[in-house]
This record gives sequence, C-alpha cells and structure tokens, in this order.
Amino acid sequence: MPRIELQNPETATGERKEILSQIHAAFGTTPNMFKAIANSTPALKMMWSAFGALGGGKLGPKLGEQIAIAVADVNRCEYCLAAHTALGNGAGLSAETMSQAQRAKSNDPKTQAALTFAVKVVKERANISPDDISALRKAGYSEEDVAEILAHVALNIFTNYTNVAFDVPIDFPKVALS
Repeated sequence: MPRIELQNPETATGERKEILSQIHAAFGTTPNMFKAIANSTPALKMMWSAFGALGGGKLGPKLGEQIAIAVADVNRCEYCLAAHTALGNGAGLSAETMSQAQRAKSNDPKTQAALTFAVKVVKERANISPDDISALRKAGYSEEDVAEILAHVALNIFTNYTNVAFDVPIDFPKVALS
C-alpha cells in the first residue's frame, strides 16, 4: 500500500489534470509514479518537464534507459527498474543489454564509460574526481554530453526516491534487482 495517496487523473483539475493528460497520452496509461507525485502540481510539473527535456537530448533514448536501469538498481528502486526495462524494450534495447545495464556493464566502451560515471555519481553522492570527467571525454563525450549524463542521473534519483519513499505500487512487469 502506498504511503501517499495516488491522485486520480479523472478527478484532477487545472494544470494537474493537463499534465496528467499529457502523461496518459504519452504512455497510454498514467503510471502510478506520476499519480503519487501529482499530490504536488509543481513536483509533477518538474518531473514531467525533465522527462520531456531529456527525451529530446543528444544522448538518445537507449543510453538514457541504460542509465536509468543502472541507477535504479543501485538505489534499489524496483518500480524504476521495471518501468525503465519496459521503456528500454520499447527503445530497442535487447534483454541482454538491459541485464548488463542493471549491473552497470556494457559491451560498448562509450556506453560503459557513461554507466561507470553514473553509478559513481550515485554511490559517491557526486563526489567525483577530475579523472572521472576525463574518462568520459576520452570515451568521446563532449561537455554537453557530460552535463546531460548528470541530468539523467539526477532525474532518476528523483524518480527512485519518489517510488521507494512512497512505496509506489509497481504497474509494469516486475524485474528482479541484482
């Protein structure tokens, strides 16, 4: 049972209703995570706009989903692991690629650099070194890319914490944490 009320999109009003309608249109349903955070219209607006901004970023949906999967596993967020595994499937990632991402692994050296960085940011609470940024540059990431990788990590920490703190019921096919 969630620790916070899940808002009903059908009875929402104003800006909250408008945002929940956009979410429903994008997913074909309104995921429980958004219903939970919809208790605060500004929080809902922040979360949804961040998804939109990063969805149009340079890194692309495949790397975004791999980062989300890795961060979810580190933060022990079953909800986000399930959701981003489903979204990764939709983005064309193989089951093996997503399984590797859950362990912050990739056969692609450039993707591996991003996953290593993302997990270090989470585990070390952003206490990274110049060498960590250097490793991303050596892998072929620009300054813009590095900032975008960090933005993906930050958004996923927000969603992970939302789901874990509020014990949001999982409404995607479950995936076991590693």
